[in-house]
Amino acid sequence: MVSGPLQVTILGATGSIGLSTLDVIARHPERYQAFALTAFSRLVELRELCRLHRPRYAVVADSARARVLQDQLDSDGVKTRVLIGEGGLSEVAAHPEVDVVMAAIVGAAGLRPTLSAVQAGKRVLLANKEALVMSGALFMQALHDSEAVLLPIDSEHNAIFQCLPGNYAEGLRRVGVRRILLTASGGPFRQLPLDRLAAVTAEQACAHPNWSMGRKISVDSASMMNKGLELIEACWLFDARPEQIEVVIHPQSVIHSMVDYVDGSVLAQLGNPDMRTPIAHALAWPERIDSGVSALDLLKVARLDFEAPDQHRFPCLRIARQAAQDGGTAPAMLNAANEVAVDAFLNGRIRFTEIASIIEDVLDQEASVPARCLADVLAADTQARRLASSWLQTRDR
Repeated sequence: MVSGPLQVTILGATGSIGLSTLDVIARHPERYQAFALTAFSRLVELRELCRLHRPRYAVVADSARARVLQDQLDSDGVKTRVLIGEGGLSEVAAHPEVDVVMAAIVGAAGLRPTLSAVQAGKRVLLANKEALVMSGALFMQALHDSEAVLLPIDSEHNAIFQCLPGNYAEGLRRVGVRRILLTASGGPFRQLPLDRLAAVTAEQACAHPNWSMGRKISVDSASMMNKGLELIEACWLFDARPEQIEVVIHPQSVIHSMVDYVDGSVLAQLGNPDMRTPIAHALAWPERIDSGVSALDLLKVARLDFEAPDQHRFPCLRIARQAAQDGGTAPAMLNAANEVAVDAFLNGRIRFTEIASIIEDVLDQEASVPARCLADVLAADTQARRLASSWLQTRDR
């Protein structure tokens, strides 16, 4: 019997990862079909995606948006059924007919539906790093207890996955890995004089030199909190200790990460900075399919530069590494405080340099405790947001 296309749910379909996933899927209609598309508030974009890809379900944040979108799709002659909120997200993530879930919702909001997909035994393509940052031990236990397959989508983690041996789960030292080299572009402020960082604008922070990303992730890249979150994620994905992971600034973003072996070999994954490469890799793994990404022209690249991150310029990286070492609820609090701080910066309430100040203050005020269950994680998230909001209220006076 010939099976049909794999059914794919895309959590966060209107974001850059979601759109790139749909681009790859559209190149291989015989292999993949959009089953469900979700968005928080971008109804115009989601309507157009539903008209184009004809998924069985769409999910939006609330009933008012759902009524509007359902009426629009009905008038378009599109038979997509619109679901609502976190319950709708978890339903389309765990639906019995779904084969693959792209977890691309930014922030803590993606945690529950991603866990639902894992518990339902899906192939989960993880672009939502916060799910592992917040609840790494719980998430990995759920993965162990299910038949799910977890494949990383962040370009760095996907690169590491490609450079590690297939039996890396036996332990990095046992398979001869000395360290993981996590590359970072350095963002738009890598060479900006330190005394000018406090005055940078949100638009400047979102102008990434190499990647096209959403505003929140772009700010995280500018502060290098994104790399700090990736460090925590890599610890869980590859069962590594924080000291086994070294962050290296590589401005060209051609080498996406490297693995250093005890025999002196260093394996690197290279490619043009385009998220369709890791998406296509994870969709088809262990096979390879065309992603639409052009071949890397090394003669055009001409040079590859590397430097150590400046701890004074990027304090968020230091704070994140400390949270990784502290463990427990510290990473969840780190992530929550960062989300509040970045939102405040994007809305003009604080300076860029105050993002790190808020996060550090929250972690200093609230001690990390063991994360024994999801309730512990969510409580830490709530408390960190409350403390960060209090910091902002004091700042606004």
